[in-house]
Amino acid sequence: MPGNAGTEQTTTVIIGTGLSGLAVAAELRRRGIDSIVVDGLDILGAAQPANTTSLQRCDAADSDTLRERNEILRHLRNYAASHHVDVRNTTRAVQLTMAQSLPEAALPQWEVHTPTGILVADHIVLTRCAHSQLRRMINDFGIAVGRNLAAAMRAIGIYLVGVGELITPSPKEVLRQAKTVGQAISAKVNPDTAPAPATGSFAMLTC
Repeated sequence: MPGNAGTEQTTTVIIGTGLSGLAVAAELRRRGIDSIVVDGLDILGAAQPANTTSLQRCDAADSDTLRERNEILRHLRNYAASHHVDVRNTTRAVQLTMAQSLPEAALPQWEVHTPTGILVADHIVLTRCAHSQLRRMINDFGIAVGRNLAAAMRAIGIYLVGVGELITPSPKEVLRQAKTVGQAISAKVNPDTAPAPATGSFAMLTC
């Protein structure tokens, strides 16, 4: 129900409409898993609203890397448009909360609050944020975090793509991470289904 205040259910909410977010959305769509991609990342209490488009860059971006990134983005945007991937560039995530999980559910459900309503999902993909902020967020949810932050987050249905300790990963590394996250979410959504073979232009990009 875009544009109207209310609650909307999906399998995965991806926060970030840049390279990382589109790569995950394309991978999930190829595996038959629905997702909604939204912009922004105010959810971790950053001092200033995040601009995902400017942050989806390579820190040591030379001209060749920028050309590669732009070419991949062009393919992903075309894929998203032709396969009706739900990308909401004008919708900003402002808060992430943990919904009360059902007794039989293995994982909690998540609520992504936006100015137009709440998106409820089993899986969340974050595409930017400092590891220190992520640790604080998980601690605020009352969840113990060990040495492996990414593993602790995956255990509760939150995934990281394009999030590095010190620098933003290269475009090829982002695609690799997106494929890994797509496989992980697919395995949880369809545990009895074999991995889908890569096909089409997106498959060429991930090789």
